[in-house]
Amino acid sequence: MSKVVAVIGASNNRQKFGNRAVRAYTREGYTVIPINPHEDVIEGLRAYASVLDVPGPIDMASFYVPPEIGERVIEEVAQKQIPEVWFNPGAESDALVARARHLKLRPVV
Repeated sequence: MSKVVAVIGASNNRQKFGNRAVRAYTREGYTVIPINPHEDVIEGLRAYASVLDVPGPIDMASFYVPPEIGERVIEEVAQKQIPEVWFNPGAESDALVARARHLKLRPVV
């Protein structure tokens, strides 16, 4: 069974890293869950407004949103019990990483 990754900030714009990540994770065999409150489908995959809307467990979340958005989303990630969180360049902040650790998540920067 493949690892399930939620791409926070997934996009239909193929120039954005949130879209490139969806394609790259899919190519590598992951089960990809795009997260974007403004899209229904991204790269042919059903998109969800929040990780809390996704049925079943998620193994990791990969962030492609600014830290100020990430600070709100990290609470939902903790509620969903997603153990591993990747903060990609531009998505990280010291406060966000500290909050992830406080919530007992495993941040990767």
